[in-house]
Amino acid sequence: MSSKSTSEKRVCQQCGDELFGRRDKKFCSDYCRSTAHNEENRDYSNYMRKVNNILRKNRRILAKLNPNGKAKVAASVLMEEGYNFAYFTNIYETKKGGKYYFCYDQGYIKLDDDMYALVVRESYVK
Repeated sequence: MSSKSTSEKRVCQQCGDELFGRRDKKFCSDYCRSTAHNEENRDYSNYMRKVNNILRKNRRILAKLNPNGKAKVAASVLMEEGYNFAYFTNIYETKKGGKYYFCYDQGYIKLDDDMYALVVRESYVK
């Protein structure tokens, strides 16, 4: 009679060390689990990090140019500061059809003659 070995050696998916404990365990430690997760999501995380950096920079520029809550500024000033118009967090459309573009609580609306009105949304999160 042959006896089958049910205790096949299980190894950590990250480092290869032998696993002990639960049958469904995949990693030997929190460090290996976390490292595996970070490696799996590296591309996605790098992309998100880049986008978030652009959004934070845009918000800082708007806040710097609008210290009192309302201001007018030329498009050239925004561009010189490094503002990236392709990135914003949301759009608010007025009843008259105007569009405010926001980076979190800091926003702007395009006016005539390459000018922008800068605003702060007071009740951003409720």
